[in-house]
Amino acid sequence: MADRDARPAVVAIGEVAIELARGKDGRFNLSCGGDTFNTAVYLRRAGIATAFATALGEDPYSEAIVALAEAEGISSEAMLRLPGRLPALTLTDLDARGVQRRFEWQDAAPARELFELPAWPQVAEFIATARTIYFSGITLSLYGNVGLGRLLATLELARKRGAKVAFDCNFRPRAWKGNLGRARTVFMEALKRTDIALPAYDDEAVLWGDPSPEATVERLRAFGVSEIAVKNGPNSVLVALAKEQQHVPVPAAVTPIDASGAGDAFNAAYLAARLTGETSQNAATAGHRLAAEVIRHPGALMPRVDAAVH
Repeated sequence: MADRDARPAVVAIGEVAIELARGKDGRFNLSCGGDTFNTAVYLRRAGIATAFATALGEDPYSEAIVALAEAEGISSEAMLRLPGRLPALTLTDLDARGVQRRFEWQDAAPARELFELPAWPQVAEFIATARTIYFSGITLSLYGNVGLGRLLATLELARKRGAKVAFDCNFRPRAWKGNLGRARTVFMEALKRTDIALPAYDDEAVLWGDPSPEATVERLRAFGVSEIAVKNGPNSVLVALAKEQQHVPVPAAVTPIDASGAGDAFNAAYLAARLTGETSQNAATAGHRLAAEVIRHPGALMPRVDAAVH
């Protein structure tokens, strides 16, 4: 795998699922995505050298995922392939009241075994060459105790080599099968190894009971996180560095067509701006702007012709 001279600026870690979404006409639209993968796509569109670490099958749909990554310019060097396996599948539709519902087939997806496969040491070494490592709470929910231990050890190795770790605390109760205690324990271990936290306040309120974004900042600072941007839906983002913090307002209100992927896009624009030397406040504004563009389109990944980090 890659040497230090060819290291990517960012390695994102997680899962890419095949997604079926039923439209109002009853037909299904086929796509693929995942929270950290969406962020990887927008990072690469911003000109940031990006790789994605996961495990897939060798079926046509896994091939399509790899082809999409490569078409976007994302390195697939750490995308392992397992014969006879299939990627995760998700389906979304509307119930009789018009409320969106989501079904998932993920338990047997190969991405869950990334850090338990024979090639995991090579994947870990590749990850540890990056300048920035990016993952999420959904990433953490994929792995068992062995996989989590190896991921955390990889983060420690990378930080010793000078990498920064960026973590979107993206908490989904279903992914943790309702076990909040285990989720909190795993998140705490991840936060001890995090340099940049990019949580959404509504997730933090559910998992930790935080009464405000300011409380989220204080809790994350207690873990030693040095840079924090708390997303708060259509409201301002609270950015905190060292002992200073500032609310960065949304530039303009937008009526969303589809809010999918807004947080993923914000994270990408924020990290891209920081990697190119922008202030955290400017990075948050860039995040707002890209998220506003994404929610004007159906799906988490808008067409490439429209995708530009401002």
